[in-house]
Amino acid sequence: MAPFPDLGPGRPYPLACRILHFLPKSSIQRHRSPWGELNFALSGIMEIGIEDTTYLSPPHYAIWIPPQVPHCCQNQAEVHYACIDVPAAACATLPATPCTLEISPVMRAVLADFERRGVAYPDTPEDRRLAQVVIDQIRVARAYASYLPSTHDATLAPILAALQRQPGDKRGAAHWAATAGITERTLLRHCQQHLGMPFNEWRQRLRVVSALEMLDAGHPVQTRGARTRLQHPVRLHRHVPAPDRPIPRQRPQTSRRAGLTSRHAAPGCIVIQAPDASLA
Repeated sequence: MAPFPDLGPGRPYPLACRILHFLPKSSIQRHRSPWGELNFALSGIMEIGIEDTTYLSPPHYAIWIPPQVPHCCQNQAEVHYACIDVPAAACATLPATPCTLEISPVMRAVLADFERRGVAYPDTPEDRRLAQVVIDQIRVARAYASYLPSTHDATLAPILAALQRQPGDKRGAAHWAATAGITERTLLRHCQQHLGMPFNEWRQRLRVVSALEMLDAGHPVQTRGARTRLQHPVRLHRHVPAPDRPIPRQRPQTSRRAGLTSRHAAPGCIVIQAPDASLA
């Protein structure tokens, strides 16, 4: 398929669906796209540098990038991922700022169907209706400012800081509530109010990020798992976005599942290879 979606003015397509597979060490410099982009990994977690923020997208979460927002990206390991390109005219009712979105079962099912049939541009009446469902799902998806949110709340911030120093600490919410002189129920309410998610979900996200940071320091996988207490075994591949690195000239790679090709790099990623990270 074309390296960039054919979504210019006057084109009839409601979106472009690119299911892509890339070799290691691909990268793309900081750039702006005239269309909106929904990016998510099919085989792990990816990291995209958007303006001054780093966004993480593990399975079941996606990164939304509105039109004309600068972003850069890179992948160190092999990456299999989906990029949904939405024409600028259709982005008026979609999130106006970059954010992390939950991928609904409905969206995943539609995109799995597109992938199975090799639909890059929905052009039949039936596929155009399915494409509109995807756009509607982007509009109503639960959004987060980031994968691992923080807060300046006087009660919660010291607890989060302590956990960040020891992400593998196994003591539960009751212990941390006691350190702040509050009840466990109050702590859980603060987490939902200021972080937008339950206490245990935030801790698991912290452990994922901490494991990736430990990879930079050269710790073996077994050490990372023990120190961070990740709940599921994973294979970690760590890399840092490098906006000044050129795109390597490599032979076009074909998606094993969709038969689609691209000469361009996937969004820069932290990838956690997981067996359940597929559309199916």
